[in-house]
Amino acid sequence: MDFFEGQETLTSIQWALRAIVGFSFLLIVTRALGQRAISQLRPLDFAIALVIGNIIAHPLSDENLGLKGSIITTTVLLALYLTGIFLILKFPWFRRLLNHAPITIVQNGEILNKGLKKAKISIDVLLEELREKKVEDVKKVALAIWEADGKLSVFLEPKYDPLTPSSIQIASEPFDFPRTIIKEGKINFEVLNQVQKDETWVASTLETLYQTDVKNVLLATLDKKENFKVFLYK
Repeated sequence: MDFFEGQETLTSIQWALRAIVGFSFLLIVTRALGQRAISQLRPLDFAIALVIGNIIAHPLSDENLGLKGSIITTTVLLALYLTGIFLILKFPWFRRLLNHAPITIVQNGEILNKGLKKAKISIDVLLEELREKKVEDVKKVALAIWEADGKLSVFLEPKYDPLTPSSIQIASEPFDFPRTIIKEGKINFEVLNQVQKDETWVASTLETLYQTDVKNVLLATLDKKENFKVFLYK
């Protein structure tokens, strides 16, 4: 257990043991912190992102520290991370052990105080999350769930759902994503060929519609309806 104490030098095995113990301890701490503390990241991702940056930074900024320990430690952590990903995908029990289960915060328009405490969030945080999703009244919420990555999933009561073409039985056009023809003053010739246009068409269209040329265009897109939208440098 000498690797726990400060040493003048450590063997490769001792560096590896330090990495394993440190990473395992960090996962336990991360799990105890709860979803709010690691919002947007899963515990395993949070742990690896937090520790690797510090490991690499120290020997790069301190001439008295060698790279050997950092390289060994980082390699072991990478192996632990990949093993953890494999176990999460393979074994549901390990997934439940490492990741928090989703927590119900609001149900049928009622705030569940037990859920707030379990997720370690306040009423203010809940209301802020709802405002970000443009929900002004908790009573409109059929179900709100605090996810394992610290995000709030909100489902409104059906009567408050926005109208869509399908809900009022109106035919809608297929989805069309505009293609980028010009970006930062340069033509994307691959996309241009896909939409069956050429450089001459681009130049003449820019001159006719905007009295400019390609080098002055920040972004230009073209959709299936031949709508050519241009954003100039300003």
